[in-house]
Amino acid sequence: MSFIAPSILAADFANLQRDIEMINRSEAEFIHVDIMDGRFVPNISFGLPVCEAAHKHARKPLDVHLMIVEPDQYLEAFRKAGAHILTVHYEACPHLHRTVQHIRELGALPGIALNPHTPVELLSDILPDVSLVLIMSVNPGFGGQKFIENTYRKIEKLARMRQERDLDFLIEVDGGVNTQNAALLTRAGADVLVAGSFVFKADDPLATIAELKKATTMA
Repeated sequence: MSFIAPSILAADFANLQRDIEMINRSEAEFIHVDIMDGRFVPNISFGLPVCEAAHKHARKPLDVHLMIVEPDQYLEAFRKAGAHILTVHYEACPHLHRTVQHIRELGALPGIALNPHTPVELLSDILPDVSLVLIMSVNPGFGGQKFIENTYRKIEKLARMRQERDLDFLIEVDGGVNTQNAALLTRAGADVLVAGSFVFKADDPLATIAELKKATTMA
């Protein structure tokens, strides 16, 4: 069984409190918050004020994904804004160990995200220090993209690395997650499934989250 983390990138920003309260009532374990700066990815989403607003109404941990350049400048601010998990991109951090240690010092759980083209082997030295690894199953920047099939192999490889070294970080996957692939992702080794458009564009988002959760039990 995997944890479910609905991404509020796909929520109705005019009714953000309503959508967060829906997640509070749901079977989801996390609230995923995508931060985009228009530089690391070709899109701008939202920043600290929206994160703070989400935290104000959230009764579940905020899983904050920083798709930004120079994330070290903003770690403390996002922690103060309510981030429980702070995930930075491998591709954006020239001093990754220092960044991970800083996140821990701030009292948050450190996560590392990988773009679709980045091999999981590059994380070998940092894996003992992280709480989560996020595998992007689409190119980051926009919701509603098609799932990249090679993701399964990356998750399986990372899960083997975790088992062989007796580590306990979570494996998260983000992009194109739905009830058709949830069981396959869980079986491959994913522990957290991020779903945005699939949840918030559904007629009944609450029921859709429950269906996703149920699908992961079929793994």
